Order: sequence, then C-alpha cells, then structure tokens
Amino acid sequence: MRIIAGDARGTRLKMVPGKHVRPTADRVKESLFSVIGPFFEGGKGLDLFAGTGALGLEALSRGLDHVTFVDDARASVDTVKENVRLTKMADRATLIKRDARTYVKTLADQAKYTVIFLDPPYHEGFYEAILTCIGEKELLTDEGTLVVEHPSKLEMPIELAGLSAYRQLSYGDTAITLYEYSQT
Repeated sequence: MRIIAGDARGTRLKMVPGKHVRPTADRVKESLFSVIGPFFEGGKGLDLFAGTGALGLEALSRGLDHVTFVDDARASVDTVKENVRLTKMADRATLIKRDARTYVKTLADQAKYTVIFLDPPYHEGFYEAILTCIGEKELLTDEGTLVVEHPSKLEMPIELAGLSAYRQLSYGDTAITLYEYSQT
C-alpha cells in the first residue's frame, strides 16, 4: 500500500496490525481519484473510519490543504499517526480518536469539506445513519463529494437527506458510491 500520486508519491504506508482493517487497494484508489480529482486545488477533507489513513493521505498528497482523520481504534489512530509522519504531512492533518458517528453528530453545521471519505466496517450497518447526519448537517461544500466504500452486494440509497448518488464504481467485492448535494 502506497501513495500513488502527488507530493508524497511512492511513500509506502504502514498497515494496521491484525485483520480488523480492510485497506482500500491501490487500484481502487487510483480509479477513484481519476474520477474525483485527480488533483485538488486546496480544500478540506474528512476521513471517517480512517483505518490506515490511506484515502485521506492520498487526497493530501494530491492537493487538499487539510484532512481530519477519525477512528475509534487505538491501533488505527497510531497507524495513521505513523503514516502522516512518513508522508511528511503532519502539519496538514488532525487525528481524532473517537467513534466516527459520534464525531459527525458533534460537528457544527458550518463545517464544510471538499471531500468526505466514509469506509466503515462492512458488517456493522453504519451507512444510512451516518449518511443522513452528513446530509442533514450539510457538511460538504457546494461542489463537495462524499465517497462511500461498501460491499458491492449492498444497495446504497440513490437519494437520502439531501444527498444524491451520482456515480457507482465497482471492483469485485468492493464498490464505491459517490454522492453530492441533490440539485433542486
């Protein structure tokens, strides 16, 4: 697992010890960023259920100004901290050890993100509640994108809480649904 493009290109990332974290494969990241970027001209990101931090770090490397990484597992937070150090982007990252669902609920309505990565454990069923909270709090910028990684067999809602799915990418057992604000 590595950073594919940008300032930290080629940096090898550490993995979270154990088998409870399912990192996004490099081929999936490459495809995803070719759709949502491939580069950013500043902005803020939010990496929920951060795991290794690979998605948020890739976005930082490709030009986001700042990313907040949220995970409630100590091993994941420690791994993100190490990966932020390896990529030399510590001044552009905030790490928060907290349950992602709780964290999103506490965000002020004026918090706005260019991109939000949502990659919860597949077996937990977190999607609808957290999508609803993100939509209701309007946490994306007007042109922002919500990236939701999920099992390909899981049917994601087309519309929910002001969010609208505009594209789905499929990679075997893994799928990514991209959301933006509904056009009214």
